[in-house]
Amino acid sequence: MADLPGLIDGALEFPVAPSFTRVGYSARRALFHWTDLDDYDLRDRVVAVTGATSGLGRAAAEQLASDGATVIVVGRNPAKTDRTVAELCTATGNDRISAVIADLGDLASVRAAAAEILTAHDRLDVLVHNAASLSHERRTAPDGTELTVATQVVGPFLLTTLLLDRLRAATPATPGVAETAGTAGPGRVVTVSSGGMYSAPCTVAGLQMDAASYNGTKQYALAKRAQVTLNEVWADHVTDGSVVFQCMHPGWADTPGVAEALPTFRRIVGPLLRDTRQGADTMVWLAADDGEPVEASGRFWLDRRVRPIHRLRSTARSDTPEVRRALWEWVVATSGQDPIPAPG
Repeated sequence: MADLPGLIDGALEFPVAPSFTRVGYSARRALFHWTDLDDYDLRDRVVAVTGATSGLGRAAAEQLASDGATVIVVGRNPAKTDRTVAELCTATGNDRISAVIADLGDLASVRAAAAEILTAHDRLDVLVHNAASLSHERRTAPDGTELTVATQVVGPFLLTTLLLDRLRAATPATPGVAETAGTAGPGRVVTVSSGGMYSAPCTVAGLQMDAASYNGTKQYALAKRAQVTLNEVWADHVTDGSVVFQCMHPGWADTPGVAEALPTFRRIVGPLLRDTRQGADTMVWLAADDGEPVEASGRFWLDRRVRPIHRLRSTARSDTPEVRRALWEWVVATSGQDPIPAPG
């Protein structure tokens, strides 16, 4: 059969569990003969990774640095972030790794971090939004926004907006021309979502759960759904090819965040969880590869393949043009920054 790998991939994807575990990763890596991440030469690229002090973000930062990229490690804890930079420099032999401190839930902190990046770097090729947390207690950001939403929706939106011109200045790729690894293409924004978003509707009114009904896992899924939707809306707004927006989910990976927030899930799935390198693979590939990741904007990926953003009719019905427009307007108003201001 002509597309046997594709058929096997679809069979893995349909029931979810095998797709999201290390089984799905290993099968697809073999089926599609993936380019090894070590084969990319990224010495001409500057990449900022949020949440890069542990888990998937750290694995991605280490791989990118090993490939020669200039890496900006964005972390919340100054001591931990500085320690991570030192350890990555030693592990990779790359001394072009630096720390920027930012609490993505604090808009003032995001603005300060963006200013620091703009001052220190005359180019930015890739911005990776990886910072995430799942809390079982409702907390709020300094501006009053529910903290999960502030950290994973509003903060990343603001950071993208503030760095958008620098991302636009990345050397544009020539459409339709195959490029060699290491050749800089358009600016890229890569957002790390979660397969958990498949259970959540696209909503503005219900995006922030109140104290009475709060469920940390559901709140996390709502925020991750908003990330996926906004990734597509960003692509609808930035249509000149200067920046591409991609979103991915890592499958089920064994990270410190999972161990802390979902211990029962981790215990049940156990050895089937992906390790952090496997979970970060598509994140790094989207930042490094000059083929599919820059051919179209606004896609959602798992294991280097485009995936649908809905599995349930209920969530698909919630995802209307009106809700999308309202979500964009809400995040613009909440962040206080409009990346696409009206003329005049």
